[in-house]
Parts: sequence; C-alpha cells; structure tokens
Amino acid sequence: QVHPVESGGGLVEPGGSLRLSCAASGSIVSIYTVGWYRQAPGKQRELVATINSIGNRNYADSVKGRFTISTDSAKRTVYLQMNSLKPEDTAVYYCNSQGWSWGQGTQVTVSP
Repeated sequence: QVHPVESGGGLVEPGGSLRLSCAASGSIVSIYTVGWYRQAPGKQRELVATINSIGNRNYADSVKGRFTISTDSAKRTVYLQMNSLKPEDTAVYYCNSQGWSWGQGTQVTVSP
C-alpha cells in the first residue's frame, strides 16, 4: 500500500501562495487519478482537485482559477500550487489515490 507524505503547508497572508507536495513512493502517479483533498476544523473532508492519467484536471468551484494540480512522474510526486489564498482555504490538505492510505496531511493556515 502507498503511504503518501504531504508537505509544503504553512502560515500565509491572504493573497499569498503556497506549493504543496505529495510524495508517493511505491506508486506510479501518472497512471492513476490522483486527488488533493482538504479538511477544515469541524467540516467534512472535501475534494479540491484531481488529475487523471492523461492530464485532465478538475477543480472544486471554490478553487478554480487559483489552484493548479500537477504531477512529476519521475519524482513520484503530486503538487498543488495555490495562489490568491483566502482565509477559507485554511485546512489540512491531503493527497490520495486508488489503493493509497491517508497520510498525515499538511496544515495550511491563511490569516493576516
């Protein structure tokens, strides 16, 4: 089973940017649909973005135009570039795919 490791979170001011990384050793990230999810305090986990084996991307309406999902097959890594961050983007972010376990996630806090 793949155990993803998320990183890149932190504290950023509104309007700022962060780039999240998800290392998925033992998996070929290019042949599965991979997703980034997030869970804010007191809320259910929600799907933020996905990318499939042919590079098609889908985004939640709340992040369209601000977030970009990408993969680096050689590095077995999935990225989430987040721009124009808003306080409502504050959450723990996770990556996941078919057959993966859930990792620890990476905390993103958007605050003045």
